[in-house]
Amino acid sequence: MLMLKYTKKTDPDLYNIVSEELYRQEHNIEMIASESTASEELMELSGCVFTNKTTEGYPGARFQAGSQIADKMERLGVERAKSLYEAEHANIQPYSGSAANYGVYAASLKPGDCVLGMRLDHGGHLTHGSPANFMSKFYNFVSYGLNKETELIDYEELENLAAENKPKLIIAGGSAYPRLIDYERIAAIAHSNGSLLMVDMAHVSGLVAAKVIPSPVPFADFVSSSTTKTLCGPRGGLVLCKSEHAKALDKGVFPGSLSSIHLNIMAAKTWLFKHAMTQEFRNVMSQILINSRTLAAELAKYGFRVVSGGTDNHIVLLDLRQKKLTGKLFQDSLEYVGITVNKNMIPFDPEKPLITSGVRIGLTSVSQRGFKEPEITRIAEIMNKVANAPEDRVNLDRCKTEALELVATLPLYKDRNN
Repeated sequence: MLMLKYTKKTDPDLYNIVSEELYRQEHNIEMIASESTASEELMELSGCVFTNKTTEGYPGARFQAGSQIADKMERLGVERAKSLYEAEHANIQPYSGSAANYGVYAASLKPGDCVLGMRLDHGGHLTHGSPANFMSKFYNFVSYGLNKETELIDYEELENLAAENKPKLIIAGGSAYPRLIDYERIAAIAHSNGSLLMVDMAHVSGLVAAKVIPSPVPFADFVSSSTTKTLCGPRGGLVLCKSEHAKALDKGVFPGSLSSIHLNIMAAKTWLFKHAMTQEFRNVMSQILINSRTLAAELAKYGFRVVSGGTDNHIVLLDLRQKKLTGKLFQDSLEYVGITVNKNMIPFDPEKPLITSGVRIGLTSVSQRGFKEPEITRIAEIMNKVANAPEDRVNLDRCKTEALELVATLPLYKDRNN
């Protein structure tokens, strides 16, 4: 198995657990929107010797000796990130997309400041103002949402809330919004009210890097992201910003919101930023858009209601009420079959968050694996069969056989020696 020859000898119990997970991934059709498949290079670098080194601060101004080589690596990663996104400044130290957001908050806000972000149940993120997130204790979060008829961002509501509340920061971006966002319009709203704009592009940063959808970088003061999801990298984060905010951002990240750096993950990010400039990566991102639109159209033919009527990114959000299903039941039935999606609230959802009326489906991992329109069409067919009899074990077993036959044609990790 990949890179675990020593663990197999020293801890066979743990080795067997990891082997089980590899088997699950190899025999599963992964369609959770926040997941992607790490390359062998990313896994190598995530476990490389930089994991032995502790350091804090920034290149040339570290708090620990022996950091000169780490400085060289971080500088390379920063320059690659800036080049990839055509950004004026980049900070690649955050541990995750959430930590990236916290770094921006530390850089731009004081306790009690007003922040305007998208509602969690309309597609936003926990860190954008949900009462469940501890940041809600420090800042005055106000939420905007979607138009009930169009299921698109209600820009008029956003504009009115901004004028009324004069937030210090406006947040655009979300975790379950399948459409393009008008960054230019939100930037104009923000700046006309004296607000800063942060775009959380965690879910679409790979699509932005490949230039297959518009970039928020020209319009936003800060752009945060995780490095997984469509960027298909290691579990980490980054923040881009205008040069005028660079000093405040760096201080907000360290020492404002984190301490020592995960240099091994930073090394993996540095490889990632180079890989994301390749035609190979751009091809996958282009296929993601084709696959998501194909899936949305095929499911609509089977009578599924696609939230907002379609998709412009990697996400297909389904309202299952017409199928008389809950998100939890459909998720669990699909998981038995070997297709993983996640239950998800839809706009104005009458169900509880642990049940939901919808599911969120992502096309990143299957696109990386090589799935194209014929395979996506078959997935839609299997999903429809599951929806028609979600608790019929005979039906589910037949669907499971079909899913296994489909996934067997495209291995998770291909033999690169051939």
